[in-house]
Amino acid sequence: MYQKILITGGAGFFGLHMTRYLRARGHQVVLLDIAPYETAEYPSDGVTYLEGDVRVPADMERALDGVSHVIHAAAALPLWSRDDIFSTNVEGTRVVLERAAAAGVARTAFVSSTAVYGVPKVHPLYEYYPRVGVGDYGESKILAETVCEEFRRRGQPVGIIRPKTFIGPYRLGVFQILFDWIEGGHRIPLVGSGRNRYQLLDVEDLCDAFYRMITTDDDDAACDVYNAGAVEFGRVIDDVGALCAHAGTGARPLPTPAAPVIGALTVLEALRLSPLYKWIYGTAHTDSFVSTDKLRARLDWSPRYSNAAALIRSYDWYLENRDTVPAGSGVTHRVAWDQGILKIFKKIL
Repeated sequence: MYQKILITGGAGFFGLHMTRYLRARGHQVVLLDIAPYETAEYPSDGVTYLEGDVRVPADMERALDGVSHVIHAAAALPLWSRDDIFSTNVEGTRVVLERAAAAGVARTAFVSSTAVYGVPKVHPLYEYYPRVGVGDYGESKILAETVCEEFRRRGQPVGIIRPKTFIGPYRLGVFQILFDWIEGGHRIPLVGSGRNRYQLLDVEDLCDAFYRMITTDDDDAACDVYNAGAVEFGRVIDDVGALCAHAGTGARPLPTPAAPVIGALTVLEALRLSPLYKWIYGTAHTDSFVSTDKLRARLDWSPRYSNAAALIRSYDWYLENRDTVPAGSGVTHRVAWDQGILKIFKKIL
């Protein structure tokens, strides 16, 4: 049965891919976002574009007209201000769930993050592990999950998926910096030895996970909490090395001593000379991977892409479209980031 599904944050990287995924399966899609849409990138029909803010009840009411399911992906990212992060990620989630309950929505699925686990020393991470947020973003995602749990206790069907960093076509941000360096044949400095395991996720596999959550016949499974990440992944030096080998430009991973690099990046971030924020460089040298057993068992999810395959797919898209990538200093995943002082290091590596 075809549904009418609302995606909040619909102008973003995930929103674009989720829209394509749903339209390919015949569903009508409503998008809500404060950001402008690149409508040429979306399916040509069956999509309604609304400008609005999840923090504004009237905007949510307008977006929910006739909607049966909600995928709540709107979020302020780590580079945003503290006020915007908490008002969007926490209070915005409350408004979404309040209005969805009033509209009689059948199911809501929330896009959380594995940032809720902080920087643990034990891996893999399971869904029942303690939540210890790092920074404003991690803390806000924990509070947003708490809001979801509150509404679930009231009887509202709300599910949560915590994805690892997800990539794919149209993903720019910090990955555009990586791809630019690889295309130029530069050495790619790793934070640390690169012998740690750092799990990624292809956006297509994430879309499949959310689709299974909102369409499963198992009501209990639709209201549970799940990790999502690639099943096949290796050490950072191996996955980045596989991408470099695929590119064939002479680029190669360059291990570095973690402590001084992190110290330098901390100073550069404070001086606003680097686009990299603490969550990126502060965890890049540690193991970071989750168990996906629960998602695979309860929703019969089976991801298609390994870390290396997801990186290669993203890089190939970048090569084909780099001439259309706008330059700038954006703070979202859909735009290129100004490399700042990193440009100088690129010249000598």
